[in-house]
Amino acid sequence: MSPRLLRLVVAGLPPLALIASMALAALLLRADLDAAGRAALAAVFTSERLAMLALVLLPALALLGWTWWRRAAAQRAAGLRLAGQIRVVTRANPAQRVAPPGQPALDAIAVAANELAEERSRLQAESQATIAQAMSRVEDERNRFAALVAELEQSVLVCNRDGTILLFNEAARSLLAVAGGERATHAVGLGRSAFGVLDRDLVMHALEKLDAQVGRGERANAHFVAALRGGSQLRVNVAPVLRGSGAGAEAQAALAVTGFVLLLQDITESVERDARSLALFQDLVDGTRSAIAHIRAAIGAMIEQPALDAPDRAGQAQIVQAQAARLAERLESVGSDMAARLRRNWPVEEIRGVDLLALACRRIGRRDGFAASIDRADPELWMRVDSFTLVQAVSSLAGRLHEEFAVRDIRFRLQAAGQQVHLDLAWKGAPMSSETAFTWQNDSFTHGGEDSPLSLAQVMERHGGQAWYQRDTPSQTNLFRLALPLAPERPSTLSRTPLPARPEFYDFDLFHRSGTAALDERRLKELSYTVFDTETTGLEPGMGDELVSIGAVRIVNGRLLRSETFETLVDPCRSVPAQAVAVHGITPERLAGQPKILDVLPRFHGFCEDTVLVGHNAAFDLRFLQLKEAQTGVCFRQPVLDTLLLAAVVSPAEPSQSLEAIAERLGVAIVGRHTALGDALATAEVFLKLLPLLAGLGIETLGQARAASERTYYARLNY
Repeated sequence: MSPRLLRLVVAGLPPLALIASMALAALLLRADLDAAGRAALAAVFTSERLAMLALVLLPALALLGWTWWRRAAAQRAAGLRLAGQIRVVTRANPAQRVAPPGQPALDAIAVAANELAEERSRLQAESQATIAQAMSRVEDERNRFAALVAELEQSVLVCNRDGTILLFNEAARSLLAVAGGERATHAVGLGRSAFGVLDRDLVMHALEKLDAQVGRGERANAHFVAALRGGSQLRVNVAPVLRGSGAGAEAQAALAVTGFVLLLQDITESVERDARSLALFQDLVDGTRSAIAHIRAAIGAMIEQPALDAPDRAGQAQIVQAQAARLAERLESVGSDMAARLRRNWPVEEIRGVDLLALACRRIGRRDGFAASIDRADPELWMRVDSFTLVQAVSSLAGRLHEEFAVRDIRFRLQAAGQQVHLDLAWKGAPMSSETAFTWQNDSFTHGGEDSPLSLAQVMERHGGQAWYQRDTPSQTNLFRLALPLAPERPSTLSRTPLPARPEFYDFDLFHRSGTAALDERRLKELSYTVFDTETTGLEPGMGDELVSIGAVRIVNGRLLRSETFETLVDPCRSVPAQAVAVHGITPERLAGQPKILDVLPRFHGFCEDTVLVGHNAAFDLRFLQLKEAQTGVCFRQPVLDTLLLAAVVSPAEPSQSLEAIAERLGVAIVGRHTALGDALATAEVFLKLLPLLAGLGIETLGQARAASERTYYARLNY
């Protein structure tokens, strides 16, 4: 029986019952009368009088039925709201309490439900404390492992056998975002596939090698070089994640590769550098071989023909001289090129100034055998330098002072000077000429045990600094002063993009997710979602209104990943009405120079790839995307779930299904309302709260959720 028919039956029962009672009473009365009484009764209740009586009774009966129907409807609505509130308390928001509906019978149920909720909360708190205590050691180990991986400079990805990413660190995400080109910007994330940036065949071939090595009882590892879409090359080392452990043949046979660890290194620059070095070396070899051949020929001619006249001998000598000069020129060119390569490839690092000076003192004492010490140094000064080359330069200067000026006591000083650090090599003795100081700065490091084609001037140029000699006459002190840039921030307070809690970087439960079933048959809690929201110039997508902002966040394995977000402003290429600005606060000035929809939608599509889309009143936001399909060539064909419809499924009796009302019922705080990312985050939290409520109604798969959504009243809305 349909709900409408059932309501009609309920409304008609009281009038029908009254009519039936009156008819039965009339029949009983007539049966009790004799013939005379029946005749008298018929004379009183004539057809005209019965018609008049019916005209009076029918409105009264209709009023009775309507009153009964209204009361039943109110009781039904109160009961449904009460049931919905109880479900919210038990499955989504334990802190919520049921509001008594104002009907004695239902009020008693509400009081009892609240008592049960209090008892449940107490028991739940006790059980959670017990579970937390039991799991704390395991969780600490997992978090410690995640923390170690997150802080590594080495890029790390951990995947299951299907290539689904279970763990990654910021180094891996940054490396692949830079090396992989535009498509790889959002390629690294929990639940995403590593095959989005790495060639599947290469990884599978490495896995086959790991399987074979594990099967033979060998130490398993593999490596390959991958070329990315952006033109970069990565060296990838692959190590297995094994299931099973223990010693013995049986334990060894039970081992299985359940996943793999990828260690990534960008070798693009080193490969190109090696290629250039090889070409340079080959050019040197070819040129040297040619010059030596000419020299040998000329010398051979002079040896074999001792009777050569003076002009011929002079000609052969000129050949030798020309080829020797050519060879010297080529060697000089190669030397300069190698020095330039060294300058370009110096590793720059942050180091405390006093630590740098300590390294220099030890190096001087070890190589030159005389004292070098730190006179004055600010321990809080940090420099961003190539410490090895700078120490080499300082040691070379000290060695030259010792060799040429017999200096046996050098003192270092370090002090801040505005945006620079002054590093001084100070010594007492006779002054040095400015010509000597200039020559020393431009000579290669070949003194004090140093051997390098670089000069102090080149080192200072590389660091954006300067060096000069000066003398303090009153104290009879000479010094070489190296002016170097001050590090912008100390490593302890380096400005870094704040990362969320580290557990968001791993999810080992994904080892057991294969993703091979049809989407509609998969359980809701197993799917990956992109929850998104937009801000626009108005409410009429079909009448010229445009997007001004898109925000999105991912949900993987039932967890909201606040570290994996998408947020951008969009230049709508049209004016933004004041009414729209009053809602979302995005002014035309903020939109000037922002990317246009042609650039934004492909990036957003890449972020959403292989996920289910979730939005609140998603049909509105999707309409803006769909209207741009012909213009951008980007089509969003993913399944879509709408929290507005899902909330109507779990709480059909609630008067409002706005995002604010749903969030309040479920205990979700909205931060940044009417910002695309803020609303997307709130929608994501609401969605996660709705999942257990849907499961309580038997809605556990994507197909069931979509079918239930389509049956709601709100599904009829069109844009």
